[in-house]
Amino acid sequence: MIPGRNETPEREDARNPAEPSVTAFDSLDYVTVRIGDQLLGLPIGRVHDVFITNRITVVPRAPKEIIGLLNLRGRIVTAVCLRRRLGRPVTFRQDREGKQELVAVGIDHEGEAYALIVDAVGEVMRLDQSTFEPVPVHLDRGWAALATGVHRLEDRLLVVLDVDAILAIELDAAA
Repeated sequence: MIPGRNETPEREDARNPAEPSVTAFDSLDYVTVRIGDQLLGLPIGRVHDVFITNRITVVPRAPKEIIGLLNLRGRIVTAVCLRRRLGRPVTFRQDREGKQELVAVGIDHEGEAYALIVDAVGEVMRLDQSTFEPVPVHLDRGWAALATGVHRLEDRLLVVLDVDAILAIELDAAA
């Protein structure tokens, strides 16, 4: 039988109200990334590209989190190091020729293009909203300010990042 058809109102009323109905909003989709061993989630609706680059133009006097600018299909993109943003030591991979190889996630924010430089990009995860929890009180304050919550998975914790907070980098006024 097709749900919602051929059901009488009595059957509808007989449904246990404690049982939530499943809708498209019950699941949350994330592009997973890694910084070190930590699994992080970016809301899939905010991610536009995943790419590898080794050509970055350094911007003098930029905040330390902004590692430079890059050209992505004719568009100027600000590259933000997620490691630095999370207060972690910086390490970059090198390709076979010894050039730095950067894994990036492309994001648009307030009309500007950004590339979050990460250690690795994983899979897209669809998680049930019931596994979502607020940011734990014991999470590092710097990380907690950049997260919207966590999902407890079977063998690890997925920290869901707040893209707006990550890209809210304070720019010092030029002297």
